Amino acid sequence: MERIASFTVNHDTLTPGMYVSRVDGDITTYDVRMVLPNGGVYLENAAMHTFEHLFATYTRNSDLKDKIIYCGPMGCRTGFYFLVRDMEHADAIRLVRETLDFVAAFEDTIPGASRIECGNYREHDLAGAKNIARSMMPILADWTPEKLVYPE
Repeated sequence: MERIASFTVNHDTLTPGMYVSRVDGDITTYDVRMVLPNGGVYLENAAMHTFEHLFATYTRNSDLKDKIIYCGPMGCRTGFYFLVRDMEHADAIRLVRETLDFVAAFEDTIPGASRIECGNYREHDLAGAKNIARSMMPILADWTPEKLVYPE
């Protein structure tokens, strides 16, 4: 089998940030890397789950909602993939920053977290999700489209 693109990224040089993972026609996959790969500290499942609920809810209610394809955690628990259609890189960065602000300040009931709405409704951690957002805010504060390229 062919090696998939995400396995060709050198995880020894990858640091937290936001990168273009791949472009397929009008769909861009962003790698929102939140912790150092193989660094021994990973996103906790409950916090990552809650972050995903809040990220999806915010982006799908944003001014760019019609361009959102998907947001979900990486299996390695070091970040999220964010897929968009026909969106400028600067807008994607702006939207991720706004989403981090939203998650960091969130104080309400977690959207979609009831038994009827969620397949693992008992495993949520709002405080942990807020910590994930807060840890990424300074990293992406000055992020630009030029920084979206994976480090060598």
